[in-house]
Amino acid sequence: MSTILAIFAISLVLSLVLTPLLARLGLKLGAVDSPDERKVHTRPTARCGGMAIVLSFLLSLAIVSLFFKTSVSDLLVFDRQTAFMLLGALIVFGIGLVDDFHRLGSTIKFLFQILGSTMAFFGGLQIGQVSILDLNLHFGIMSYLVTVFWFVLFINAVNLIDGLDGLAAGITFFACFFMGLFALLKQDLLMAIFFAALGGATLGFLRYNFNPATIFLGDGGSYFLGYSIAALSIIGSIKSQMGSLMLIPLVGLGVPLFDTILSPIRRFIMGSDLFNPDKSHIHHRLIEMGLSTRKAVWIIYGISVALCAFSLLLVNLHDEQVGLFLIVLAVASVVVIRKLHYFDYITSEKIFGWLKDLTDEAGIKRDRRTFLSMQMQVAASQNLYQLWGRVIQTAGKIHLNAVSIELHPEAFGGILFPTFTWENGAQGKDIPIENGNRSLRMAVPIVSNGATFATLRLTKSIGQGDDARFVLRRVEHLRRTITGTVEKLAALSVTCPEALENRRYPDNPTAAAWDGHERRHIPNPASQISRKERNR
Repeated sequence: MSTILAIFAISLVLSLVLTPLLARLGLKLGAVDSPDERKVHTRPTARCGGMAIVLSFLLSLAIVSLFFKTSVSDLLVFDRQTAFMLLGALIVFGIGLVDDFHRLGSTIKFLFQILGSTMAFFGGLQIGQVSILDLNLHFGIMSYLVTVFWFVLFINAVNLIDGLDGLAAGITFFACFFMGLFALLKQDLLMAIFFAALGGATLGFLRYNFNPATIFLGDGGSYFLGYSIAALSIIGSIKSQMGSLMLIPLVGLGVPLFDTILSPIRRFIMGSDLFNPDKSHIHHRLIEMGLSTRKAVWIIYGISVALCAFSLLLVNLHDEQVGLFLIVLAVASVVVIRKLHYFDYITSEKIFGWLKDLTDEAGIKRDRRTFLSMQMQVAASQNLYQLWGRVIQTAGKIHLNAVSIELHPEAFGGILFPTFTWENGAQGKDIPIENGNRSLRMAVPIVSNGATFATLRLTKSIGQGDDARFVLRRVEHLRRTITGTVEKLAALSVTCPEALENRRYPDNPTAAAWDGHERRHIPNPASQISRKERNR
């Protein structure tokens, strides 16, 4: 016990001495985190604090190994497993440290995280099986993927939570304390040494990192802490009860892990890059609710300590009690999400709306398939009048009130066409076009390859028909189809002008449209006026 306390004290003192020195060094070398709209701090701050933690951790282990001759210190053996673990730790720390000086892309950092995790895997730190609720899960050849996922999850969890002064370092210290306590209870003294060294280094750094911080962990420090906890929990689980030590950080670091899992989901839903940083993490939400930085940090500290304490109880409960605890934890997580307004934009109404959109886009609904067949008919039109008749049918299908197509003569070799106009409405009944706010009017240019062929004008009374929510999407599909067809017919008009004629009804081509199946009469205001004048 005295050796473990000694290594904790040595690591703590080293960290207290090295951290301010490295803070000044970071400012001189340019490893600085400048304030911006996403950051909480207001002045440039050194971001190389991870170097102090790494040096304190390694030096304390070396000092105890070289100068302490006890049965506990003799457990520190530099074997293959330890060598590969430290090599992986230095890889992820190194890429994070480079990012602290020169910003790197998320892909590069992610690849180096995988590389560091791979080193640990080949050194023997492998998750081959896990026992959950009396079930033994054997991963077999999937062991590598599970192990890498475990490392990457913890690396990014600590990195994402490092958004407020002292938050990541404090949560890591509590995790080290409880995991070291569990190792002592299980008489796993080697793990207790590692956690004592890591906990002392983190606590010493926390002295300068707590609000107002004079130095930050940086990506190097957060990567190292996340990697170390992931690696040590695997080693402890291999040497003791399978899965027990892994359960403590999984539950104890529930806040950052929870945020790590939810953040990509939130960004995916909002249409953002999955790996781009933002200001919508749990700690940011607490600040938005009006809490000060210190209060937000203390609240998350309290939650983390409670989760770590519960995790110690959890590993000693019976399977039925574990299941009940996990259910309670899941319900509490949902409540926290709602209280923090984390997913306010996800409601039952919006979820059903997304499902409707998906079924419509996939063509599961019959209405969508019918519209698709009408699009195909429009695309297969052989002349402009056939095209117009099929456009009328399609417009009636999506319950448009009025449609007109104005062809541009310059796109048709100078041929002047009358404006095609149709006013009808849903269900074949004449409906007055509303002039108020419930009427949607659009003028859509038919453009392709820089040339304008026509102008499509549409009028729609909002709320009319069951497919009103899809009308804009339908109009866009119709526009694309009309564009391709009109472009084809415009090219045809130059080489074969007679293709534009409606040979079946040449006497009144502007008032009749042949769609291949039926003849539709199109109310043409100009032709109707001329008839009235002739009747007079």
